[in-house]
Amino acid sequence: MKKIVLTGGGTAGHVTPNIALLPALRRAGYEISYMGSYDGIEKKLIADFDLPYTGISTGKLRRYLDIRNLTDPFRVIKGFSEARKYLKEYRPDVVFSKGGFVSVPVVRAAAVLNIPCIIHESDMTPGLANKLCFPVAEKICCNFPETMQMLPEGKAVLTGSPIRAELAQGNKIAGLNMCGFTANKPVIMVIGGSLGAANVNKAVRDALPRLLEDFQVVHLCGKDKIDNLLLATPGYRQFEYIKTELKDLFAMADLVISRAGANSICELLALKKPNLLIPLPAASSRGDQLLNAASFEAQGFSIVINEDDLTTDLLVAKVHELFCNRQSYHDAMSRSGQMDSIRTILRLIEEAASARQ
Repeated sequence: MKKIVLTGGGTAGHVTPNIALLPALRRAGYEISYMGSYDGIEKKLIADFDLPYTGISTGKLRRYLDIRNLTDPFRVIKGFSEARKYLKEYRPDVVFSKGGFVSVPVVRAAAVLNIPCIIHESDMTPGLANKLCFPVAEKICCNFPETMQMLPEGKAVLTGSPIRAELAQGNKIAGLNMCGFTANKPVIMVIGGSLGAANVNKAVRDALPRLLEDFQVVHLCGKDKIDNLLLATPGYRQFEYIKTELKDLFAMADLVISRAGANSICELLALKKPNLLIPLPAASSRGDQLLNAASFEAQGFSIVINEDDLTTDLLVAKVHELFCNRQSYHDAMSRSGQMDSIRTILRLIEEAASARQ
């Protein structure tokens, strides 16, 4: 039986595309194992899928001055040693990496053992972890045509992002019942990301009295971000993070407010959900979400509010604008022509695995 090791972690966006690949990999006859950090979100997300999970030491490689820059390289070196030991024993035919800093020691260890690696870069501009892996990658998958120019010649493949098929199979009534909502009032779904988005959470909660006049709001606010003072608010339901029932919440949602991480917005595009994006500002990131959001806005898929401009009045006004014009956004997304990402990526994996045998 062919063997594959999946890796990626740190945020849900570095894990969910791997999860989306699982059914196709199993149908193709692969034995699958996952490598992540000891206690990262990837371990929690993978737990439901009956996969062997191996945790390794990991450290963040930062572009800025931080006292942890002195200790984290040693954690990465330890992670490399742990990954090399496991890969040498398991002997996979191929490694597929979704990025995040935990993936660096895995990919580099695989290269030392001559195990081919396929990398997926979600954002328009490549992240540092993936950049460190480019020299040893067999192929590099990406979401945006603009990204192709930033990748090593001969390695780049435009695949799009793998989307979990079950997200399109939700039950609206189940979602309404889960939240205690009525079917007679439209629903806004707020996605703060797996780690939460403090400024988005605050903006939505500040606007709640006005939003709840016309909408119901389900809020995925991130770990430890529940506001206990709002638990009894009619028409407002909070969750830290949702896994199995996410498809039902998407089926229920008329509009979505979200950050602009590449995997999140690719899911919104695949589900054709009219959306309002509040990208992470450049001061808090490397600016990839700003580029992602600008691309979606230019294609007519999204309304964008920059966080620096975010006010209660603007948020409420843009939500109403989005709702009034929701059909035009749905139509634009329907014309986008989604790529069959899973099939394309599986072909690359098969080619790499076959070349090794």
